[in-house]
Amino acid sequence: MKRISIILFALVAMTVLPMHAQKTKVACIGNSITFGHGIADREHFHYPAQLQQYLGDGYEVRNFGVSATTMLLKGDFPYVTTQQYKESLEWQPDIVLIKFGTNDTKSKNWKYKDDFMADYQAFIDSYRRLPSHPRVILLTPIRCFLPLTDWDIRGDYVEQYVRPMIEELAYKNNIDIINMYNVLGNTWDAAVMPDKLHPSALGAGSMALKAYNHLMTLERGKAVDAAAQPFYKQGATTFNFHGYTGYDFVSDGVSCKIVEPKVVAEGRPWIWRARFWGHEPQTDIDLLERGFHVAYCDVSDLYGSQQAVKRWDAFYKRMTAAGFSRKMALEGMSRGGLIVYNWAARNPKKVACIYADAPVMDIKQWPMSLAENAGDTQKMLKAYGFASEAEALQWHGNPLDHAAKMAKARIPILHVVGDSDTGVKYKYNTKIFEEKMRRLGQPIQVIHKPSVGHHPHSLNNPQPIVDFILRAMNQ
Repeated sequence: MKRISIILFALVAMTVLPMHAQKTKVACIGNSITFGHGIADREHFHYPAQLQQYLGDGYEVRNFGVSATTMLLKGDFPYVTTQQYKESLEWQPDIVLIKFGTNDTKSKNWKYKDDFMADYQAFIDSYRRLPSHPRVILLTPIRCFLPLTDWDIRGDYVEQYVRPMIEELAYKNNIDIINMYNVLGNTWDAAVMPDKLHPSALGAGSMALKAYNHLMTLERGKAVDAAAQPFYKQGATTFNFHGYTGYDFVSDGVSCKIVEPKVVAEGRPWIWRARFWGHEPQTDIDLLERGFHVAYCDVSDLYGSQQAVKRWDAFYKRMTAAGFSRKMALEGMSRGGLIVYNWAARNPKKVACIYADAPVMDIKQWPMSLAENAGDTQKMLKAYGFASEAEALQWHGNPLDHAAKMAKARIPILHVVGDSDTGVKYKYNTKIFEEKMRRLGQPIQVIHKPSVGHHPHSLNNPQPIVDFILRAMNQ
């Protein structure tokens, strides 16, 4: 009997083990950037090869990139006419990473721009119809630094037209999208892009890491339940947020927004943006790729006052009641710093971290010290219930005054500031707060942008911000 059991176990193992050992097949489809044009020892250092190294033995990554190809069927070299396209379909991949659009901006191709989305849709469908039912993931083109006269490739068209069209396709098809446009930043670096168009091995490595992080989120996360009706979907209007589905709704009489990731990370993490919805969204986009929800509760023209804090208290209760993490990342740009810090001071145990960008830390400096902000000053006085400017000047409830509470709670804090900011001046805001926190034994991290004013906010490649938030959320 024992021998029979051993034989049966062996037979089961023979049938089960190969299934477990089967590798996930990842097809990388694209033009010369996917192919790895100009990279020394290309076969080992193009982005698909480096993605293979990140993914390890459980995956098989193949590069089906072909230089100079277009998505446009009427383009000078349509990808669908290549042998590699045929081979990629025959391979029956489990995951397909698609990256096109750069060559389509050449003048001889761009005249057919009105066909771009229809041609791309047909291309997506050709993979979705495969018996392997692969997960199709769109990649936005990387930034092009070529002068407009070189190679007849229009980097401005990539930014203004191609990228939004690909985001629209991701939204309409409810498929994954990875923002590669910001991965190499907005300043040309010969080390990462020698010819201003094709990434080096170093640049390809950044692309590979971005793709890897998203694939790991898909592997470890949980699919969004389309049938579920959380509070924010009831009576909401949907909208496209860079390829992701957003919900515009009213909660307790207040305008709010929530954007869903394609896959929800463990613990249902979220980032809570204060003010200026959609402005410099690259941090929010990257966190969506990593399984975060992005939330917004309108506190416009309340300047972090008690009324604004109460609005956020109510919104927080609804979010946590719906199963979202009890600690979140707070994101405050400019005057958004007021509500971020004033709410955190009231609720320090509910905050995982604070990312503040050129934040207002003292109403005496902004808006009160600037004559051109007289209108904001009057609105602020009304929001706080101050009888006069003199009363406001004596107030001690500014973010600068919350340093002791932040230090006691040991909340990780990151500020991004422009050193030439003349509106929300570093020396009267972040610098004072930074010095206070250092004296309290809880130094904050500050990223300085030399010769940059109040705008642009954020970092074009937000990786340092995203890494900071992920570390804080995982503590």
